[in-house]
Amino acid sequence: MKTEESSINRRLYKITLIVLKIIPMLLALCTAINTVFGMSNIDNALLSYVGGVSFLPLLFLYLTSCVFRFCSYHRMFLHYVLLTNVINIYDFYIGIPLSDKAMIEVYAVVTCVFAFVILYLYRKTRCCKQ
Repeated sequence: MKTEESSINRRLYKITLIVLKIIPMLLALCTAINTVFGMSNIDNALLSYVGGVSFLPLLFLYLTSCVFRFCSYHRMFLHYVLLTNVINIYDFYIGIPLSDKAMIEVYAVVTCVFAFVILYLYRKTRCCKQ
């Protein structure tokens, strides 16, 4: 009985770790897609419900990434979501004096910079493990 219970717990632990590693990637993807839609004046509520995240769940994901000792590569997706949320909130409440085209360029630069850093860190972590 003990071994069956520990086997289930071990399996649940592995599934939890996999999901915790994938969620930031999915959130970043939803954020990027939602940003493109938002800049094109397309409101996609379903995407916001699925991929929108407030600061408290984001804090929880940061803490769990530290507790389970995920590498910086996994946290970069969370940094991207956080930065995009901060830009969106700042633009909504205070306003960024840029045209729509310039804001699209800002988001494109942010996305590209994060994509390159993520790819660099991914490659670095994969090369060093060999």
